[in-house]
Amino acid sequence: MTPTRCDMCENYYYDEESDTYCCDISLDEDEMMRFLTSSNYDCPYFRLDDEYGIVKKQN
Repeated sequence: MTPTRCDMCENYYYDEESDTYCCDISLDEDEMMRFLTSSNYDCPYFRLDDEYGIVKKQN
């Protein structure tokens, strides 16, 4: 498994109020621990942010 890249995920967004990037998914305690301690964590909620995919469906 390769590690997921949060910056390529559609659940990852910029929060203007806190001036930071955040994840929309609320990980439980065990998942968060794996995420923080593993260099190759494979997030089960990762979805590629594919802006062009939306356009393809509209055409």
